[in-house]
Amino acid sequence: MPASELDPAALFDLSGKLAVVTGCRRGIGLAMAEALARAGADVVGASAQLEATGSEVERRVHAAGREFSGYQVDFADRAAVEQFASKLAGGDQVVDILVNNAGTIARAAAVDHDTDTWDRILETNLTAPFLLARAIGTGMVARGAGKMIFTASLLSFQGGVLVPSYTASKSALAGLIRALSNEWAPHGVNVNGIAPGYIATDNTEALRNDPDRSRAILERIPAGRWGTASDLAGATVFLAAPASDYVCGTILAVDGGWLAR
Repeated sequence: MPASELDPAALFDLSGKLAVVTGCRRGIGLAMAEALARAGADVVGASAQLEATGSEVERRVHAAGREFSGYQVDFADRAAVEQFASKLAGGDQVVDILVNNAGTIARAAAVDHDTDTWDRILETNLTAPFLLARAIGTGMVARGAGKMIFTASLLSFQGGVLVPSYTASKSALAGLIRALSNEWAPHGVNVNGIAPGYIATDNTEALRNDPDRSRAILERIPAGRWGTASDLAGATVFLAAPASDYVCGTILAVDGGWLAR
């Protein structure tokens, strides 16, 4: 049924769905997992340092009345990612929503940016999301339904400063979103991305602690403030829900107006 024919409540109802959220231990991923749970989805979470039990994300998902399963996965370790992807694809539960959020960053001038760091960033930010998308997307295509969300970046559109590997990975991720959407939209699978603006998380702590850089950033944001992880909640639920059934290959900027400036 087209989304336009659904009642307003059903447009954003994820009851009975299972969502996988990577990088869910803190920050944006934590907010995404909580938002999906509050919309009705059970959650499988994975992060490099996720606690076996008692994690904050587990508490928040349970507080929303939903089930949670957690996995510790190093997304820079290809073998570990492939094992996790196989477990998800071969499991008893159907994965309805995949949120490829896990990522990392390293700040250094290009002339000082060592190859090992480059490899680790691209493995985590680009290869791992593709491996998960391929494994889970195969089942989604076969079923004719699924929602896939990638956490892109403002640097999917811009060059940034002192982050060559991160920019390369996020620019490539934008292309991957479009490529997968072109292949899978005809099979009922929506592939989209979210580009967070300058969000107050661990990844931006160095910027926020630099008075000159922080001031320059704030002066460009029309909304006049740093974003919070919870600012990503609505976009996440929208792209996971029936409300976005005709949204394909889009990267939704949640940036306080940064890209429009």
